[in-house]
Amino acid sequence: MTKFFKIFTTALFLTGAIVPTLASARPMTAEDLATLKRMGSVSVSPDEKWAAYDVTETQPETYERSNALYLLEIDAADATPVRILDVAGKSEHSPAFAPDGSLYYLSDASGSEQLWHADIISGDKVGKPVQASELKADIAGFKLSQTGKQIALWGEIARDCPTFGCEESGNRAEPGPGTGREYDELFIRHWSSWETPGNYSRIFAFGLEDGKITGEGSALDGDLIGDSPSKPFGGGEEITWVPGEDGVFFALRVADRNEPKSTNIDIYGAKADGNETVNFTANNKATDTLPAFSSDGQWLAWAAMERPGYEADRLVVKLRKQGSDEDEAIALTKDWDRSVGSIVWTPDNKYLIVTAQEVLDHPAFAVEVETGKVTRLTAGGNVGTTIPLQDGSLIYTMNSLQAPTDLYRRAADGTVRQLTNINGRELAQIDAVDIKRFDFAGADGEQVWGQIIKPQGASGKLPMAFLVHGGPQGSFGNSWSTRWNPKLMAAPGYAVVTVDFHGSIGYGQKFTDSINLDWGGKPLEDLKKGYEAALKTDPQIDGERSCALGGSYGGYMMNWIAGNWPDRFDCLITHAGVFDLRAMALSTEELWFDQWDHGGNWWTRPSPEKWNPVNKIANWKTPTLFIHGEKDFRIPYTQSIMPFTVAQEMDIPSKLLIFPDENHWVLKGKNSVQWYRAVFNWMDKWTAAGDQEGEGE
Repeated sequence: MTKFFKIFTTALFLTGAIVPTLASARPMTAEDLATLKRMGSVSVSPDEKWAAYDVTETQPETYERSNALYLLEIDAADATPVRILDVAGKSEHSPAFAPDGSLYYLSDASGSEQLWHADIISGDKVGKPVQASELKADIAGFKLSQTGKQIALWGEIARDCPTFGCEESGNRAEPGPGTGREYDELFIRHWSSWETPGNYSRIFAFGLEDGKITGEGSALDGDLIGDSPSKPFGGGEEITWVPGEDGVFFALRVADRNEPKSTNIDIYGAKADGNETVNFTANNKATDTLPAFSSDGQWLAWAAMERPGYEADRLVVKLRKQGSDEDEAIALTKDWDRSVGSIVWTPDNKYLIVTAQEVLDHPAFAVEVETGKVTRLTAGGNVGTTIPLQDGSLIYTMNSLQAPTDLYRRAADGTVRQLTNINGRELAQIDAVDIKRFDFAGADGEQVWGQIIKPQGASGKLPMAFLVHGGPQGSFGNSWSTRWNPKLMAAPGYAVVTVDFHGSIGYGQKFTDSINLDWGGKPLEDLKKGYEAALKTDPQIDGERSCALGGSYGGYMMNWIAGNWPDRFDCLITHAGVFDLRAMALSTEELWFDQWDHGGNWWTRPSPEKWNPVNKIANWKTPTLFIHGEKDFRIPYTQSIMPFTVAQEMDIPSKLLIFPDENHWVLKGKNSVQWYRAVFNWMDKWTAAGDQEGEGE
C-alpha cells in the first residue's frame, strides 16, 4: 500500500468542520444564511504549494453577489488567503493552474464571460491580467490539457454555428413575426427555462499560445446533436483530456424526441481538431458519466448506471484499458453498495478517490485500482472537490450542518488540517447547534436513521420542526445548505428532526429503490415511527407542538400527510410540492423521473390514484403555508395554487407565497430572507415557539 493510505486515523465525528470556540453571541438569522461566503472552484498549482479558489460574496445591504479569487499557500501553517485580481464591480471565478504555474480563470470584466490569464509573480502576487479570449458567446466553463497547449471551452452555441458563437442564435422556436414559440417535440422546457431548439451546450477545442487562445476552435460534437456538459447540472467533471494526446473525452446527452424519457448519457471521444468523434459506451442505454484518465493515459475510469430510465440508479465505477472493447470494462465497485458522485486518480495511478453518500455523511473514499478495495478517508461532513497530491495528501472541500464549505488537507498519515475558515468571523458570532443521530426500526423492520438538531444549551421544552427531504432519492444528512438549512431552522428555538426514510440514499441501492411505486407507503410509515423515536431519544422535544415542512418530494409528503396523518401537526409548510399526480405526470418535463417512480405513463399505471394527495382532501384540516416559484418547470407552480384553493374553500387557515423570479429553489438573497421570515412566522403562529417554560434535559 502506498504512503497515500498508510494510516486512516481520523476519528469519525459529527460536525465535519472546525467551529470557532468563541462565546456565541446570537442565534443564526436568514440574513446570515444569505450573506455568508460560499466557496466555489478550487485548483492546486503544479508545484503543489498554492491553492486558488473562488468565493461568492454577497453585499448585506443589497444582496448583490459577485465572485472573487483567492490564493492560499497550502504548506504554510496559519497561512492567510490573499485576494487577487480585485476588479471593482466584476466577478472572477473558475480558476485553473496551467502546467507553467500561471492561472486561467473566467471573468465578466469585458462585459461577457470570457477566459483570462495571469502570471503568478511571487506567491501572493499576480501579473497584469490579460484577456485570453474574445469570443461572441459567453464561456460557461473550460478544461486545460495536461500540456497546457490546448483548452476545451464550452457554452450555449447554435448547432449550425461552426464557431464559438454566431450573430444568429439558431433558435428554431421563434419563427416570427410575433413572439410565439413553436415546438414539434417534447422537452419544451427544463427545470427553470424554456428550451431553445437549435442551441445546445457544446464543446470547442482551441490552441493556447502566450496565454491566449488561437484560431476559431473546433467543435467536438461531430454529427451529434445534444448537450455536453449535460443540462442542467453537468460541468467540467464530465470532460477530460487524453494525457499525452490531442483528444477529449466528454459525456453527452443526445437531444431527440426520446430525450424527456431517456437517462442515456454516453461518453464520447474526439480529436482536438473535431474529427473522429466516437461513442465509447454505446452498449449501455443508461447513464455513463464522470470520465477520468489515469495520468499515463492507459486507463479510463467513469461512473455507469445499469437501468435505463432510472435517474437514481447506483453509479458504479468502471475501468477500461485504452484500445479494449466496451464489453471488456471492469466494474470496479460492483461489490460496494454505494453510488459514486465524483472520480479522480491519485498521482501514482494506484487509487481512485471517489465521493459517495454513506448513511448521513458524504465522505471521500479511496478505491484500490488493482483490487477494488474501498477505504473511507474522511470523517463526518459533506466532501465535494478532491485533489490528491504527490506527497500522498489530499486537498478537499467540505461542509457540514455547522458550517459552509472550507478547504482541508488530509496528510498521508490520516491527520486532517483545516486550511481556510472563510466565514470564521461570522460563525464566531452565531450560536452553534447540538446534533444527535438516532436510529430505529422503520418499515419492514429495517434500520432507519435520523437527526435531531437544536440550539446549543437550549433550556425548556422545544417545539419540533419536522423536516422532510426532497428527491425523493436524497438525504437530510450532515451537510450545509444555502436553502433548507437545519441550523437556521433550529435558531428560533426549535428541535429540528430529520428522517432518512425508505428511498433515501447512502444505505444501499435496495433501500433507495424501495420507494418505487410506493411514494405514500413505507416513507410515511418511517416518518411516523421516526417522530416517535425522536421523542424517545430527546425528552426536551415537545411532541404536542410541531410543524412539518418539506420541499419537492418533501412538499408532496406534506400534502400526503394533510390527508393521511391530519391529527399530528399544528401546521404544515409545503414548498414546490406535488398535489395532483395526474397533473404532474402530464406537465412535468423530465418524464423519466415521474414514469420510473410511478410505473409508466399515467394511463398505463396499474393504480395511478393510489398515492395521489388530491384524493384525500376530505381529511384536510391542518393550517398550511404553500410556497412556489413561477419559473419551476419541474413541478409547475399550479401544484401549489390547487391545494391553496382547496384549503381556502374548506376554510382551513392557509397562505400562498409565490416568487415570480424563482424556479424549483429560492436562490436570490432577498427572496431567501423573505422565505424564512414567512416560514418562521407560520411556524411560530401555530406552535408558539418559545412561549412556554419547562424543564430541560
